[in-house]
Amino acid sequence: MKRRLPYIGIFLLLLIIEILIALFIKGGFVRYYLGDVIVVWVCYCFAQIFLGGRHNIKTAIGVLIFAFITEFLQGINIVDRLGLGGSAFFRTLIGTSFSTYDLICYAVGIAVNILGIVIWKKLVTDKRSSAAE
Repeated sequence: MKRRLPYIGIFLLLLIIEILIALFIKGGFVRYYLGDVIVVWVCYCFAQIFLGGRHNIKTAIGVLIFAFITEFLQGINIVDRLGLGGSAFFRTLIGTSFSTYDLICYAVGIAVNILGIVIWKKLVTDKRSSAAE
């Protein structure tokens, strides 16, 4: 449980940020691009709550695949096909339009995530090796 707590906290913080972006920012860089970068971090942290912080890079790649699949499903109007088109909640949650820029933002978000994983592992490894000396 101890390894899951940071992911729970970060997940909740990022989720609140995403909700605030959705509710209060109607356009521009933050709404159209930064929100898509952050959403993959939200998904990553959510997955790690259940995985206990294991398989970091594999989880990040899985989140990227999930984000890409979701974006492609938007391209075929999955919300309308499922009969959920009348629900503002599902239209916002799942999305309603395909964008190549979204795919790029998801990839950037996961790249930053993986960079963070690599840096964190390096810091932990350096800390352990200096403690052993």
